[in-house]
Order: sequence, then C-alpha cells, then structure tokens
Amino acid sequence: MNDRTHAGNVSEKKAAAVSAVSLVRDGMVVGIGTGSTAAYAISELGGLVADGLDIVGIPTSYQSEMLALQQKIPVTTLSEYPEIDIVLDGADQIDQNLVAIKGGGAAHAKEKVVAQAAKRVVLMVDEEKMVSRLNHTVPIEVLPYAAAVVDAQVRAIGGIPSLRMAARKDGPVVTDNGNFVIDADFGVIDDPERLNHEINAFVGAIEHGIFLNVDEVHIGAAGGAKILKR
Repeated sequence: MNDRTHAGNVSEKKAAAVSAVSLVRDGMVVGIGTGSTAAYAISELGGLVADGLDIVGIPTSYQSEMLALQQKIPVTTLSEYPEIDIVLDGADQIDQNLVAIKGGGAAHAKEKVVAQAAKRVVLMVDEEKMVSRLNHTVPIEVLPYAAAVVDAQVRAIGGIPSLRMAARKDGPVVTDNGNFVIDADFGVIDDPERLNHEINAFVGAIEHGIFLNVDEVHIGAAGGAKILKR
C-alpha cells in the first residue's frame, strides 16, 4: 500500500467514524467496537464527552476499553446494561445486502454479543470494504482443545481452515476470552445465511464472524460519508 492510498484510507475511516458518531445522543448506552475505524470513533466520542455528552460505553475488547478510558468515556458492562441503544463498530467486509464479516481483531465473539443486545447496529468502513459478494475468510473463535475438531468440521463443509498465529509472540493468537481463532476460507460466499447456520452447528466453536443483523453502514469517502440502511 502506498502512502497516498494509506492516507486515503485513514481519511475515509475518520469520515465514516465521524458520521456514525453523530447518531449518538445524551443518555445512550453505546456499544464500542474494536479496530482501527472504531478507534477513530472512540476518539470522536471522547471529544463529545469532554464537551458534556452524557453516555456510557460497553467496550467489545480490552483494546477498546483502554482507548475509551484514555478518552475518559465512562465504561460499563452488559450485566449493568443488557440493552444497548447503539453499537458503533468496524468490519472486514460488507456485501450489498449489509451482511458483514468481522473478526480481524479477534474480538468478534464479544462484538456479536454486544450487537445482539443493541437496538441499532451501525458499522463504519472505508469504500474498499464494500463488495458485491463476500469472499473474506470467516474467523471462528474456538476452544483451544477443540481446534482440531473444528478444523475437521470446516473441511467437511468445503472450507480451508487456518489457525491464526500471533505476530509478536510464539504460537497462536489468544482472544480476550482465552480461545484460539481459525480463519476459514470458503471462497466466494453465495449464501452467507446458510453458512452462518452451518458454522453455528459446529461443536467446539464459540462464535464466528458473519454478522446478519447490521442496520446501517457508514462508508467513508473523500467528501464525507454515505449511508446505507437495511
């Protein structure tokens, strides 16, 4: 990626984050996503909180919790607030029907739980994340002792599994929940709803990265952001 492309992606991510954060109102419980675009949203929320916005946030990872605390955003838990007004999160890929694949940051299990609890699920992406048909690998969080079992189940439905390895430590990535991640390549995903059901049936899998309940997407562009709604 050249510097110009990188700068463009950064500006698009910021534009998407600013647009999505504009939906937040006083008194809301806000699900706080994980990843580079979510980090821009956290920064934007922090500025609004400093100016008097009254919200509480429910982070989806240790990373987003740390960023929220740095921005002095009050954080809470699903135990305290099992109903969330809005969740703001990024995505790895989104198709024309607003079905998303998430989990590049290995936080998709908690992200999906938080999204399930939310009245409104809003994703923020740059334009390159939008595709006509999904073809991104699907992250599957698995119990460590079940990795080989899930590997076999992925192969049984036509996928190619790969245990995600850590970049700065020896061994596999370990999620905030203490589990492993298998990235499953299914090629072009013509029927994400069917694949969602098939992976849901896996024994030993905790959660996967196909999100079917997206309400709207804010797509960052050079001149601001465009919004797609279900």
